[in-house]
Amino acid sequence: MGALLRTHFRLLLAGVLTFLCMGVGLAIYGPALPAFSRQMDLSLSNVSWLVSTHWVGNAFGVVLSYLIGAKITPRMGLSALAIGSAMIAMPFTPLQPFAGAFVFGAGYGLSTVIFNPRVLKAFQTYGTAMLSFLNACFGLGAIAAPLIFLALGSDPGLAFGGIAIAAAALWVLGGHSDAPTQAAETAVVQDQTFRPRFGLLGLNVAGIGLEASLVGLGPAALIQLGVTEASAAQLLSGFFVVFLGGRIGVMLIAHLIPPFTMYLLSALAACLACIGAAFVHPGVFFVAAGLPAGLFFPSFFVSATREMGDHPRVAPLIVASSCVGGILVPMALSNLLPDLQGQAFFALLAGLAGTAALAGLFARSRIASLRA
Repeated sequence: MGALLRTHFRLLLAGVLTFLCMGVGLAIYGPALPAFSRQMDLSLSNVSWLVSTHWVGNAFGVVLSYLIGAKITPRMGLSALAIGSAMIAMPFTPLQPFAGAFVFGAGYGLSTVIFNPRVLKAFQTYGTAMLSFLNACFGLGAIAAPLIFLALGSDPGLAFGGIAIAAAALWVLGGHSDAPTQAAETAVVQDQTFRPRFGLLGLNVAGIGLEASLVGLGPAALIQLGVTEASAAQLLSGFFVVFLGGRIGVMLIAHLIPPFTMYLLSALAACLACIGAAFVHPGVFFVAAGLPAGLFFPSFFVSATREMGDHPRVAPLIVASSCVGGILVPMALSNLLPDLQGQAFFALLAGLAGTAALAGLFARSRIASLRA
């Protein structure tokens, strides 16, 4: 393991810092929605489209990565992250924050496709654990984000302006060679097998749709249930503390539990947590939902890679399914949010998670590799 860390240190460091930046940016949307609503003079339902616009941009970044393949570099993702957050921070027109969310989302998508498969391949037998560590760093940034937002006076401009500066600094410090990408490409010979499983990808749509809705719309649903804006931001920070704990925990038990089994357990836990948020205590169970939400992507990514092969198109296809979930589920719930009054919001998410768990059991009974 020590030799692998020395060989691929630049790859891992670049991924860690980029994912920290991504985590901060994504976690700001939720607590900032009421402030955006006031500043832009739009209803909460309309301004909630910022979340879906982010995921549309994410999808664009994934499609772009599919088209240009090996030409993608970490700096491309950082450029989009910096420009997009700057557009959100300094709006000159009411539509500019939405355009900024699209560009920021594109950087998010590019960076996800750049780093996840390369870290998984570069660290070989330790790939699952290091993939979880990389995505845990995303959670670390997301934990700090709501608290930083409150410290900045709940000002979205200052928050996203800071993200733009951080991403620009990473771009400058990244050097001219973009060597982390090249190092990972030469680490392992690629298996060109490509077995797309679109039914299986539907499980990722459900998992990421649930995660995106909890992060982006959960605070607004909590406010509808009587939680103050400040408390909702603090609860979101708690959500990401548990989110991060889950991803760190995966590093310790990845060799004990098959990744698809972990996905199924996460879906069941998310269902129970959302039921608790709807009918028992919204704050406590919203925070608890961070644990399964943090496990959806790494457990599914490893499972799907094993089933679908190691072709360069596999990672963009998996991340594309994440985009579909991140776009469609929050989009549907954004339109319903004013009428759901919080409780029904969490009940609907519980139904989505329960359906994913049942569908996953059916998929495992049909696909042998998912039982391994």
